Amino acid sequence: MNKKLIYVAGPTGIGKTSLSIELAKKLKTDIISCDSRQFYKELKIGTSPPTNKQLKEVKHYFIHNRSVIDDYSVGDYEKDSIDIITQLFKQKDNLILVGGSGLYADSILYGIDDIPKVPIEIKDRLNSIIEEKGIDILRERLKEIDLDYYNKVDLNNPNRLIRAIGVYEVSGKKISSLWNNDKKNRTFNSAIIVMKSDRDELYERINQRVDMMVQNGLEKEASRLIKFRQYNALNTVGYKEFFLYFDGKLSKEEAINKIKQNTRNYAKRQITWFNRYNDALEYKIDNSVDELLNKLIKE
Repeated sequence: MNKKLIYVAGPTGIGKTSLSIELAKKLKTDIISCDSRQFYKELKIGTSPPTNKQLKEVKHYFIHNRSVIDDYSVGDYEKDSIDIITQLFKQKDNLILVGGSGLYADSILYGIDDIPKVPIEIKDRLNSIIEEKGIDILRERLKEIDLDYYNKVDLNNPNRLIRAIGVYEVSGKKISSLWNNDKKNRTFNSAIIVMKSDRDELYERINQRVDMMVQNGLEKEASRLIKFRQYNALNTVGYKEFFLYFDGKLSKEEAINKIKQNTRNYAKRQITWFNRYNDALEYKIDNSVDELLNKLIKE
């Protein structure tokens, strides 16, 4: 196998898009996105997708290719992305994978096992519990049945909690035990780059990016999308906080500060996830891209 998929990983706001484009241009290749929120064409500001200029510089896949009303699982993504990667490797020796959604990246790198679907009646029952008694009950339930998943999942995402608890009720198995038990054979090699930076510097980059999103019209974008708030795609940092502002539950300043705080918390969870990649190359944002390429070629 002389085909190589190079995964650029790292927390939100660290500069993955810029590095991936630089690498793709030097290697004369394309980029596969594994950012699970940049799939959605309606989320143009709050997910920080590549700019139109960047999209013209390098061919990207899985950017704005779905609608927020689409039901699109990680299993769907695995199938679609592997199909495209297989086709692209007929013409190219290297491809770049980029994005901070670790589960979606793992689905390409290692594959995911078939996870049973949760019946609608279980989803409805668990949703009713949230509405009547609050989300903490589901958090505690997940902690009891699957501590591994509890420690890495977004505990503010009710859909993730409902899915994990539902899978356990249907199969009696922890959702964490159903992932990556046996790595799938891939027709390509892979290399992982994990971008790192000083924590204070990362947090400052995150805060500045949120301010830029607000300046670019995030509030207006969120107001247009509030009618879709029941869809999982809108349970996303940057939108859900503005929805609370529209509901009168937060002031605008509180909503913006909450976006910054929730984004920083998300970055912490991403860092924990990417620390599992023991064989990854570390790359700091002021390192040389040419040196990085030399290391990748030697592997």
